[in-house]
Amino acid sequence: MKKIVIIGGALIIIVIILIVMGLSNLGPIIKDAVNKYGPQITKTEVTLKDVGISIFSAEATLKDFRLGNPKGFKSPHAVSVGKVHVDVDETSLMGDTIIIDKIEVVAPEIIYEKSLKTDNFKSLLNNVQSSASKEKSAEKKSGGDSSGEKIIIRDFLMRDAKLSLAVTMADVRSVDAEIPDIHLKDLGKKEGGISPAEAFELILAALYKTVTSPGISNALKESLKNLGADIKGAGKDIEKQAKTAAEHYKTSGEDTKKQVEDTGKQLEKDLDALKGGSKGLLGD
Repeated sequence: MKKIVIIGGALIIIVIILIVMGLSNLGPIIKDAVNKYGPQITKTEVTLKDVGISIFSAEATLKDFRLGNPKGFKSPHAVSVGKVHVDVDETSLMGDTIIIDKIEVVAPEIIYEKSLKTDNFKSLLNNVQSSASKEKSAEKKSGGDSSGEKIIIRDFLMRDAKLSLAVTMADVRSVDAEIPDIHLKDLGKKEGGISPAEAFELILAALYKTVTSPGISNALKESLKNLGADIKGAGKDIEKQAKTAAEHYKTSGEDTKKQVEDTGKQLEKDLDALKGGSKGLLGD
């Protein structure tokens, strides 16, 4: 009996050592995964500078995470956050499905960039949905077997976010609004685990729904009204540029004719957008 107890105790120690070894490598694994697979999922620049790991609690702190913008948008990023706390169920690290007890995104800086036809978060969401769809198709073709890791997120919280509005055609980024906390539970639980792309799609969809909600849109419109003078000033600058282009056209040769005409047309579009004020930028 004593021998059995000793063997049992040794097995427990071995399991603990394996878990600790796995956790000690968790930081570099997370960092490499984010920096490698993040851009593949979002089709944008995704960077994570560092990951701190608490070996005994299986908690990770992701530091300086940045989600870039799709092509065509000018703001420096879509989301930037100094710290993201992640609490992993360490017993799940040895299985096929990693269970994340909690993800807490603290005080992210969100830039919602609006252009005439679309916005950066809509483009991001389209990219992520495309990536998730490809993963699902690949899984179906393989008969339901997938070599990729599955995850379950029991609790996701984004709090104390700061939202700014960027206007692509006028390089304006001085309109701010408060954004409510986002709280999601049991992502992937019903399916028995989902891919990282699918999890990110659910989180990004919730964020986009919040950013484009009537309350946030109204707050941004109100802020835009307060920037009426700046918008008018920008409109006058564009009018001056149009006049300069017209004068240049009079004195330029035929070889620059098309270039000047294209510039004038773009300036007219920009002016129309600016004159539309909050209605032109955010709809009715």
